[in-house]
Amino acid sequence: MSRPGSSKDAKLPPPHFANPRTRLLYDNVSDNGTFSPFGGSLPSSAGSSVRSGRIGGGGGSGGGNGGSGSGGGTQKQNWRQRAATTTNLAEEAGVKYPWLMYMSYYIPCIAWVRRYEWSHLVGDIAAGITMASFYIPMALSLSANLAHLPPIYGLYAFAVQPLVYALLGSCPTMAVGPEAAGSLLMGNAIRMMNSHHDPAFDDDGGEGNDFQNVRLAATITAMTGVIALMAGVLRLGFLDSVLSRPLLRGFISGVGFVILVDQLLPEMGLIPLAKEEGITHASTLTKLYWLIQHIPQAHILTLAVAGTSFAVIMIGRVVKQRISPRHPWIHFLPDRFLVVVLSAILTYIFRWDLEGLEILGKVETAHGAPFKFEIPVQVAHLNHAKEAFSTAFLISVLGFFESVVAAKALGTTLDVSISSNRELIALGTANILGGCFGALPAFGGYGRSKVNKATGGRTPVSSVILSICTIICILFILPYFYYLPRCVLCAMISVVGISLLEEAPHDVAFFTKIHAYPDLTTMALVFLTTLVWSISTGIAVGVGISLITVIKHATLARIQILGRDPISGNWKPIDYSPSLEQTPNILRRLWRIDRYGDSRAHPSLPRLKQGVRAVVFDVAGVASLDGSGAQVVKEMVEKYVDRGVGVWFARVPGGETGAIRERFDRAGIVDLCGGPEKIMETVEDAVRREDASEEAEIVGV
Repeated sequence: MSRPGSSKDAKLPPPHFANPRTRLLYDNVSDNGTFSPFGGSLPSSAGSSVRSGRIGGGGGSGGGNGGSGSGGGTQKQNWRQRAATTTNLAEEAGVKYPWLMYMSYYIPCIAWVRRYEWSHLVGDIAAGITMASFYIPMALSLSANLAHLPPIYGLYAFAVQPLVYALLGSCPTMAVGPEAAGSLLMGNAIRMMNSHHDPAFDDDGGEGNDFQNVRLAATITAMTGVIALMAGVLRLGFLDSVLSRPLLRGFISGVGFVILVDQLLPEMGLIPLAKEEGITHASTLTKLYWLIQHIPQAHILTLAVAGTSFAVIMIGRVVKQRISPRHPWIHFLPDRFLVVVLSAILTYIFRWDLEGLEILGKVETAHGAPFKFEIPVQVAHLNHAKEAFSTAFLISVLGFFESVVAAKALGTTLDVSISSNRELIALGTANILGGCFGALPAFGGYGRSKVNKATGGRTPVSSVILSICTIICILFILPYFYYLPRCVLCAMISVVGISLLEEAPHDVAFFTKIHAYPDLTTMALVFLTTLVWSISTGIAVGVGISLITVIKHATLARIQILGRDPISGNWKPIDYSPSLEQTPNILRRLWRIDRYGDSRAHPSLPRLKQGVRAVVFDVAGVASLDGSGAQVVKEMVEKYVDRGVGVWFARVPGGETGAIRERFDRAGIVDLCGGPEKIMETVEDAVRREDASEEAEIVGV
């Protein structure tokens, strides 16, 4: 590439560099400070103990297209190189059956069933039973209060989808189940479709509203699964990087507030009056104003039972959060299950149902016998499938994002490879089968998965136990829920609403601390849009903002990873992959290099390396760093520090007073990596200091 101001054919002679690494950097850096896609001659050996990652461009949360010079032939060549690399590494590792290695990667149950350690069985059983005691009442609440379905269809989501995910999912401790946001979206869609079509299905045979709603719910769940499955087959897992954290935090906080306001209607016993005055379909702010005006008309007994249940569950939740680090056994306390049992017993003894307290009543399906298999999308109902598509798409996007975030967070602690595409296929298949039974949409949840791990779950067997417990409950225990007050279920949903809101202050404080005002604006805009208009409008506005952000960052520079050759000591690109790389993929590349020494290796291989000793981030090309980018860098540094890997930064633009250094300081990145002494003027200085510290440790030993 010619330099600015020169003719196309004129070339300046390269300067002489005594340091081979400096020469390599010059050969691979284009005129605008970015790395060219294919720079110089690339070595055949991978890097070793100290790695330098050169980061260029805007280090925002987005990314780009990863360079523009690779066509179909290049992609095919890269695929062949990756396949050859994996084959060679498999032979070195002594893998006898490579085809079984690949099958175990794409169908994980093949691997974990063969390698299951019976020492994990007790913990998996305890975790499955504990989750069942927590989330079976929650499933009843989500189905009855948010999705407007018979309560049993919430239980189906814990009976079918976790079992399928246990066979196909890539995260061993992921707990799959229905979520509040997805259930609320489904309930709104069912309500809107029923208002447009009365009855929604012409062939309901006089079965009533429950039959219509279940058919609609099954259609939405199945379509949610189809969308997720097709996205996985088409390898669209990278789209989890499109939705920024401010967008999702604003939307999730808006959903939490909507849930709180909606549940106040039944908790105050005002549902009949609200239906009479047409408030149930009004906006959230209108409902809130109406509730304030009608506080004197609240049903005292209903409000007392709901308030007491809410207080007990919240106190138990807070106590568990405070005590669990010192006393892990507290996770086994089934506080929600106890609230459900005690409230049902008290209602039966004192006959509160005769005093105006609404109870759950007989829990049954709309089809008669439980677990009736039925194809949810039929040719006669394609018009309704078209109307349900937008809701199914939103549920799949939200569920996929939360599942991938949870899976990747859990995967870093379990040393397993998490593929977004495999997660999409597993979750899509699970929801397609769930739709055949009318279940609510189910995805992975980080909070639920943490409970699974904290109570002893180590393998997918805990999810299998959860499904078995739910099936037993459906077949034998449901009649005992007859006297369960509905306001208790509403109180459980209100606690979920609080949990959706509680992380917002932390993010607001973080973005304010680092002066990330555009991210704060995005959060506020999505939150207010969700409240004032609707949930669908809120997510649409947020997705639009994220797409604009991605396009804005599409042409910014990326990163190249360099490693020091253990033989020659020279710095070279770590592998043959193109120098340009999307920022979200850096974690995946670093993970593979740590394990295999080559980012082209297939993640089904066993670990071949012990990992790196130190990492040097050369941030000379970072023009700007937004709030989301700062969070990603901080999390990356935290993971390395937790593993005892030294973290250094070199060539920070602007020095100590620059905007990048200021944002590093505000985000706590400088303190996290070891203080200002870990920020060097050059990469050579950082490497020299790291080598000196290692030599000092050796001498000390």
